[in-house]
Parts: sequence; C-alpha cells; structure tokens
Amino acid sequence: MDHQKTAAFVNRLWDDQILPTMKEYIAIPNQSPLYDPEWRENGHTARAVELARAWVERQKLAGVRIEVHQEGDRTPVIFLEIDGTGDSTVLMYGHLDKQPPMTGWEPGLGPWTPVVRDGKLYGRGGADDGYAIFASVGAILALQRQSIEHSRIVVLIECCEESGSPDLPFYIEALSDRIGTPKLVICLDSGCGNYDQLWITTSLRGSIVGNLTVQVLTEGVHSGDAGGIVPSSFRIMRLLLDRLEDASTGRIIPEWLSAEVPEARMAEVRTTAAILGNEVFDKFPFVEGMQPAATEPGELLLNRTWRPSLSITGQAGLPDLVQGGNVLRPATSLKLSLRLPPTLDATGIDQKLTELFQRDVPYGARVTFEPEKGGSGWQAPPMAAWLDRSIDSASRAFFGREPASFGEGGSIPFMGMLGERYPKAQFVITGVLGPRSNAHGPNEFLHIRTGKNLTASIAHVLADERKSDS
Repeated sequence: MDHQKTAAFVNRLWDDQILPTMKEYIAIPNQSPLYDPEWRENGHTARAVELARAWVERQKLAGVRIEVHQEGDRTPVIFLEIDGTGDSTVLMYGHLDKQPPMTGWEPGLGPWTPVVRDGKLYGRGGADDGYAIFASVGAILALQRQSIEHSRIVVLIECCEESGSPDLPFYIEALSDRIGTPKLVICLDSGCGNYDQLWITTSLRGSIVGNLTVQVLTEGVHSGDAGGIVPSSFRIMRLLLDRLEDASTGRIIPEWLSAEVPEARMAEVRTTAAILGNEVFDKFPFVEGMQPAATEPGELLLNRTWRPSLSITGQAGLPDLVQGGNVLRPATSLKLSLRLPPTLDATGIDQKLTELFQRDVPYGARVTFEPEKGGSGWQAPPMAAWLDRSIDSASRAFFGREPASFGEGGSIPFMGMLGERYPKAQFVITGVLGPRSNAHGPNEFLHIRTGKNLTASIAHVLADERKSDS
C-alpha cells in the first residue's frame, strides 16, 4: 500500500462526498425505536437508509451487492456483500439510528442542524455512528483504487442499536449463510482516548436499563395535610436506591453485580492512565469547583470500564418547577441505567434487581421494576500477531504515533453476540468518539481529521488481513 496515495484518496473522498452526505444524514431525526415508537409512520429511518444505500451505489464498488432487508415490524438493515480473493471473510458493522435530541446545545448548534466548526462536524448521530457505513466503504474503495487485494467483505448496518439491538439477532440468523464465518470483525461504533493515535477497544460494559416506580397514593393530596402522615414516594425511592448504590461513594453494593478484573486489563489500565493522565476527566464539562469521583486516573479508568455504575437518566411523576404546587405526589418513577462489568453474564440480572427492589418495601408501598433493554458486555480475545503488527503500522502511518488500547464504558450489544457466535474471530473495535465529542448528549461532534485517519487505517488493516490469509 502506498500510504500517501491512500491518505490523499481518503481525504478527497471525505471532503467531496462523505461530509456532504453526512450533513444530509444529520438533518434526519431518525431516532431509535425506543425513543420514537412511531418510527415507521414518521419515515425518518427509511430516509436515512435510502440516503446511505444510494450513496454506496454511486461509489461503484467492484463486486458489490447491496440489499435492504426489512421483515415485519422490525427495523431495516443494510447488507453489503463485496467479492474478494482468498477464503476468508471480514465482517464490518455500524448503525444508523440515533439517540434523542437532548437539551443544552450551544447557540447555532442543534441535533438536526449539521455544522462544521473548527474541524468538527456537529449534530446528532454523526460520530455515533452514522459515519460507519461511509468510512467502511471508503476504506474498501481506497484499496480498490490501488488494485490491492482484499478478502470477501460483508458490511452490516442496523437501525436499532440505540434500543439495544432487539432486531439484530433475527437478521444475523436469517443472513447467517450469507455472512459466513468471519475471520475478522471490524466495528466503528466505539471511542478513542484522544485524537492523536489509533485506539482499539478491548472491552465493553454490559447494561441493564429499566424503570423503577414507587406508588403511595391513588391521587395527589395537599402536602400540608398529608406531610408527616403519608411517606413520600421520593423518600421511599431513596431507600430503595440505597440497596443498590452507596450514595456517598457511588459503589454498587450487591456483589453479584461485580466481576474480577483480569491482570492483562489491569496492566492496560496502567498504560492508558500514563498516556492520558488528567485527560481521563478533563474532557468532561464540569461546573466550576466540581471534582471527579477519584483523583487517580487509573482508578477512574477502572470505574469507567470494569466496575458497575448507576446513572439516573429519566423520570416521571415530577412536575417542573413552575407547575410543582403544594402536592404530595402519588408516585415517582426513575429510569435506571446500570452499567455492568464486561465479563459479567447479564442473564437474570433484571430479575435479581426486581427482587432487590420489591422485597420488604418500606411502608408497604407499591413498587415495580420494568426492565427495558440490556445485555452482557464483551472482552476481546487475544490479538493475533499479524493484527497487532497491522494496527501498529496503520497508526504510525496515518496518525504519526503508536496505537493505544482501552476498555469502553459503553455497550455495543452486537459485540457480545458476535463473540459467542464466532469465538475464533479477531476483532478491531474502534471509533471517533473522543474527548468532548459527547455522544448521546448536546453538542455531539465528529472529529473530521480522526474520521479520515481512521478510514485510512482500516484500509491498511484490510490489506494486511488479506496478506495474512495467503
């Protein structure tokens, strides 16, 4: 591979074709089905799929077959099959669905308003993970323009990842004969510790998301009349959450929600902490005077990647400050987002949580826990020597620096599924979600230079994969 030619081609492709199409994509409010139950009627998902499909067709990839599969009430998937040489198969993955818009966008920015500013493309879903299909195809094009051989490649793009990928197992099974048995899986839905080197994700946390409700009355009553007689639903909620989390430290209390950290990952944490230092927490928009949960970067990395943690991400039953009158409310509901260690089997965790909250309820209040989505995490298998060398040379060629690796705090349900289905496969899990890129929140952006460098790096790995098979 001529690295200069590859970089020049990828840069032109991004500037002339990928970025303009990405702007169109960002303008489509194609929220995941969990956040847009009327996604089919609204038609936004269909628009996003058609935009991506039409773009791929215009690229004239050699040996490509592109199909859109949609069965019944399930979300669609885009399935690309690109002929190659040799006997191996590479599976590439991404998704097109998006998180909700969220509030707090800076002036001039918005979830469905694509803006390029200071080398970043702002808008919902660009970095997470709409760019993946364009970068995947761009990497293959870079090889074909130099007549470099590659293996048979399958690209699978789903539309319900942000809802926990409920439709994906069906399509994986339905297309199993077409997919084959991948030697290498490449996923571009992850993050990077900085924008200066190629980052490889070695683990992903699992998750359980569900709604916890405490009801004490059939209707609201005067707080002056009932206060001191009727225990508030919010106070009972606090007591129940204390069973799960130590509020003073954030430590998750039940032992069945923790797992031992492998020594290899402990060593990786120490290396990553030395690379990033205070960048581990400096990237977050703390208010003045706010401190992170710990001061040592290694401890924070462990908290983020291998220890369980709880976030409250939604509520019902609480009026806003203007409408909040002197009423003791009948019920409080909170959406719990519980992150799980990568190696913890999530099977049955939702039932254990239900039992944790519903046993011996204070004052006999009515308590329900309704699991919404979730699944087990994932840990990468040992990396083959050829892949280790390839990632190192790709990072040095296109980023100008050695690669790095770390665990991610988020979840990609597809990875755990593939790890079980293809236990002999190698994995390259990477992405463009770096400092302040803020996936799922306001001001999400895609770091354009990183997107270009990552595309070229994936082309390099694809070329090396074919050579390793010969």
